[in-house]
Amino acid sequence: MVFNNSNKVIGFQKRVVKGILIIGALTLLTIFFFGDHGLYQLYELKKQRSEIQKQIDLLREEKIALENQKTKLSTDYNHIEELAREKYRMAKPGEKVFKVIEKENKN
Repeated sequence: MVFNNSNKVIGFQKRVVKGILIIGALTLLTIFFFGDHGLYQLYELKKQRSEIQKQIDLLREEKIALENQKTKLSTDYNHIEELAREKYRMAKPGEKVFKVIEKENKN
């Protein structure tokens, strides 16, 4: 009888150890996938990095366009004259500036 009882105790102990190992493994997998440094966090960081890189590229293009415009404004007198005429309605002496007002379509 003692031998039968010890088999039950050993079987119970094995099940407890297996249960603890399974719970530990599940905990480690959860941490691996969803922890602070897990795969999901890595995926989100890569996605965020990609979006930020796109913004950086757009800002670099805008910077180049603004630098080109700055160069034009400091060296190209025809461009300066064109801006003055269009944006500020300036004219050379003897010229007349006409403002065209479009009619609104009533539907």
